[in-house]
Amino acid sequence: MNKKMIFAFIGIALAIVIGFAFYKASGLTSIKIVKSVTVKASKENAFNMVRYLNNFPKWSPFLAQDPSQKYDVKGQDGEIGAQFHWNGNGGKDLGYQEIAMIDTFRLIRMQCDIQKPFVAKPVFEYSFKETADGIQITQDFQLQSGLVDALFMWLFGAKAEMEKTNQQGLDLLKQAVEK
Repeated sequence: MNKKMIFAFIGIALAIVIGFAFYKASGLTSIKIVKSVTVKASKENAFNMVRYLNNFPKWSPFLAQDPSQKYDVKGQDGEIGAQFHWNGNGGKDLGYQEIAMIDTFRLIRMQCDIQKPFVAKPVFEYSFKETADGIQITQDFQLQSGLVDALFMWLFGAKAEMEKTNQQGLDLLKQAVEK
């Protein structure tokens, strides 16, 4: 086999691998993760645990993963425009989430602005519904990203990690509400 054939074979194989990677990554340009938890509490208590950002450290999966994280609430807590700022992992995690919408006892929308370790602007919506077993809190997480960012998310299994972290947050929320 001559050099030209070897290089052609390597080039074709590389093109197939890259094409496959971008194909798989294209499914991550729009991520939606919906998870729910049912809590034994009043709708008001469940709603206020999410609405008031000063409560977030009680159920933050990020603070549970990094107890040295620094955080601060800016603005009128519990109102549209209030922000929860964080700086964690020795300055490697940086961003904030802001209350963007409140429909009392029904829905809270938070928009995040993540600057580190990557740039992203996910949206979290929390809805509250009375059921026979308690208050069902549903978290609807949405993230839009470009193809290159999606490629890195696919390579590092980011969606599975997001699902795990979101579930951890809901489990901690349940514990905090039911205390």
